[in-house]
Amino acid sequence: MTALKQRLVKLIKTAGPISVAEYMAACLGDREAGYYTTREPFGRGGDFITAPEVSQMFGEMIGVWCAGAWEALGQPTNAVLCEIGPGRGTLMADLLRTLRQIAPDFLRSAHVSMVETSPRLTKIQREKLKNQPVSVEWYREIEDIPEGPLILVANELFDALPIRQYVKVNGRFVERLVTAAKEDLGFTAGAGSIDAALLPDGHLQAPDGAIFEAAPARTALMQRIAERIAANRGAALLIDYGHLETGFGDTLQAVSRHEFQDVFEKPGEADLTSHVDFAALAATARAFSCRTSAMTQGDFLVAMGLLSRAGQLGADKDEASREQIRNDVERLAGPDQMGALFKVLCVSDQQSRIFPFDRESE
Repeated sequence: MTALKQRLVKLIKTAGPISVAEYMAACLGDREAGYYTTREPFGRGGDFITAPEVSQMFGEMIGVWCAGAWEALGQPTNAVLCEIGPGRGTLMADLLRTLRQIAPDFLRSAHVSMVETSPRLTKIQREKLKNQPVSVEWYREIEDIPEGPLILVANELFDALPIRQYVKVNGRFVERLVTAAKEDLGFTAGAGSIDAALLPDGHLQAPDGAIFEAAPARTALMQRIAERIAANRGAALLIDYGHLETGFGDTLQAVSRHEFQDVFEKPGEADLTSHVDFAALAATARAFSCRTSAMTQGDFLVAMGLLSRAGQLGADKDEASREQIRNDVERLAGPDQMGALFKVLCVSDQQSRIFPFDRESE
């Protein structure tokens, strides 16, 4: 039993069951035993590999999009280029290298900002980006970054923000809680319910046992981003695994050493996430008069030039290297891998039309 699990069991036995959101927050952010505060989860030697760690091409395509967004905004000289939840800094490093080549004027005038709450990860990011020819500044909150039109990127950020779960019991959705029995953790149905107006269509027909996931923390962050874009102009590119339509289902999952495990097996020692409801995020952004459009990661990367870039990288390589590049393309964009599971949401001000979302925006 992990130290965090022991503490959670003791807490629940003393004070009663906790919400799934509270459980996620403890597992990921506990100061002494939280997953992101105590370990290095990224990369082949960690628990999972994010797209920037798969290939430099991912960050390069994001860089191309950022350059296009800057053009669509009228090439402002006070733009803020920001990444929230930058991981090890790999994405920003590849993005900045690309901008140096294709949009040097943008890079020379932009305020490059990193929003990171973890001191440990901030240290890793600073080391990764220490030789950049531009100044990079770190902030704890999005409200702290400089004023100006915002070009924002977030990759696999929203999936780690806590969710609440509701389970249908006797025809009524009540909150699903985490309880303790003996020395183990498990789920139980609570007494608190959810306003039916917040449930998806079809909730009356959903069978007992159906799960609905709500994410107030994700909504709050989306509100902050959309409010900033609406007030100062800008665009945000939000990439994560999830679904484009709101529905029912239990997507809470734990990953350790690249394998799924029970969410209660090793609290604090496994990554704990859930699928992102992109329809809910888009609705939140539109409430602030922002434009929104979404597509799969595969469609986005191909539209941004992934296949051409792969050809360039492999042109002077040996066959083994070209095969690796082909495998990386399949990993990033293939429908059976990250290409279909991961979605890309673009949020922009009403004036901006940003490729490749310019024909679909609302």
